[in-house]
Amino acid sequence: MITGIDGGWFFGNYRPSLEQIIGFTVVFTFFWMIWSYAFHWLKYGLLKRMGLDRGELRMVFGNRLADFDLEDLLARHSERSFRVIDMIARRGRTIVMVVVGFAFIYFQVRRNPTPDALAFGLQSSLFDAMIMNWWALLTFHNNGVFGHMAYGAQARVLDGVQGRANALCIGTLWGMFRFVMVPIGRPLAEIYPPETYAALYAFIWLTYAAADFASEIFGSLWGRHGIHVWGLGDMNRKSWAGVISAFVCALALILSVVWANELSPAWLALGMLLAIVNPVIELYSPRGTDDFTMATTNALICLGYGWLVF
Repeated sequence: MITGIDGGWFFGNYRPSLEQIIGFTVVFTFFWMIWSYAFHWLKYGLLKRMGLDRGELRMVFGNRLADFDLEDLLARHSERSFRVIDMIARRGRTIVMVVVGFAFIYFQVRRNPTPDALAFGLQSSLFDAMIMNWWALLTFHNNGVFGHMAYGAQARVLDGVQGRANALCIGTLWGMFRFVMVPIGRPLAEIYPPETYAALYAFIWLTYAAADFASEIFGSLWGRHGIHVWGLGDMNRKSWAGVISAFVCALALILSVVWANELSPAWLALGMLLAIVNPVIELYSPRGTDDFTMATTNALICLGYGWLVF
């Protein structure tokens, strides 16, 4: 990638530009350092107001690899309050990044519907993913400013000792999805008409993001977490409120994309399929893996559907 030598079948269509690298540096500095640190302090303030003392706060925002007892913490404080505060910090931190990033690429692909533009949009820069993975690894044990930037808002209190491990897994698999999209992007561009590239990008990325965000937001606020799941985290439960919200929000956004782009009924059928599949994948994926499984499933469904219909 650095030398520009042909990467063969897998990496042959991936070329990060100097403009991308400079752009990522600016975005990383603002969103992943300054913005993330601000949400660390928001979460710190909310937990302090909830009643955690200084020692508990230091324990929660540390790497938790020693002397962290979630059961003892829950004996003194409300599980539901922890769940809501975790949600506010995690989703508040990422929602602006997701919306800004999606809007930028969506309208870029819509203005310039070329195979290269679609492939870049679907990969959403593999270079970014590699740097972010190194950032997450290098700060994993850090209990100071850098550790708080990377994990303060993202590591759930209710994940206990595995809080940072869960966040690291999510980031790593998110990078893996970008890696997987390098070879998938080209076939998608060959199957679908150029005027539908922006809608295709929204079907793969936006449907997954809407379902994932809605599941945690509405589930945290109104759900009764009686569905036991497995994966990374000391407390692994989900709610039917989250599952239903994921379907409703994904479907609403799909209908909006179909209407805005004046797409055919075939696209509506594809959107309905994605809206149904995403909450199911989110529910049955092990904790910490649903970002990868949902997004990859969307891409593969669009690829298979395109072969059959278009």
